[in-house]
Amino acid sequence: MVRTFHHRDFPAERLAVEREETVSVVVPTRNCAATIGPIASTLARLVDEGVVDQVLIVDADSADGTAQVAARAGVTVVCEHALLPEFGRVRGKGDAMWRALSACTGDVVLYLDGDSGGFGAHFVTGTLGPLLLEPHVAFVKGFFRRPFRADGKLVPNGGGRVTELTARPLLRRFWPELGALHQPLAGEMAARRELLCRLPFSTGYAVETAMLLDIHREVGLRSLAQVDLEERHNDHKSLPDLAPMADEVLAAVTIRLVREGRLAADDVQPPFERPPMAGVLTAAA
Repeated sequence: MVRTFHHRDFPAERLAVEREETVSVVVPTRNCAATIGPIASTLARLVDEGVVDQVLIVDADSADGTAQVAARAGVTVVCEHALLPEFGRVRGKGDAMWRALSACTGDVVLYLDGDSGGFGAHFVTGTLGPLLLEPHVAFVKGFFRRPFRADGKLVPNGGGRVTELTARPLLRRFWPELGALHQPLAGEMAARRELLCRLPFSTGYAVETAMLLDIHREVGLRSLAQVDLEERHNDHKSLPDLAPMADEVLAAVTIRLVREGRLAADDVQPPFERPPMAGVLTAAA
């Protein structure tokens, strides 16, 4: 069973006093001007309070002024194309997250999404808490309820369609021990930088699925944890827009089944992935 916590167990003042590791926060963004301001301001305040040490907003040349909004909050903003440019064009969210590792200085890396409405400090403190303060935790995923608005009506738990129709059924079928994870595709997740640097990174939407499965293989179920962040609000995509995302999740799962010898490699098209960052940094040294 995956250990489960609540964000209330890890208030900011507790982390500031008790933590012994440094923390980098990475927020990949693309046209998030409507939401990034409160997120960046909250992160800047948590730096001042001694909860985190480094904040990186990694922006994909947003056309709506995302980078400028974040910079006004006093956090560091970098263009994703400026990180490891020798690897060519950036291929999506996962690629931006991978490149950000090259600029992270913290012992622990926390990834957050930049499109969350109603963002609060508990997204940060809750996700970091088990990793920083609980024994034998190597990887933490946030989970939440996602209200879904349709035809003018708000359904309390109607969001997360790719999660419920693709990701969780695949986990229950092939990794049943991970079936208790509420939000395997959550963008709120934290791990030690050394562990992340040992992993290949899927470059697009499947990065969360791939990371979960790879870390599960590396450290085992007992080192995984999830934290209740209560509720998250963000825009919902149409079904045609969700289909490519589901395809990417399926591709990440199938290639890992091949690597584990549970699926024949014939006719399986491997997704594009970046190599473990550890080798990249060693080669550059």
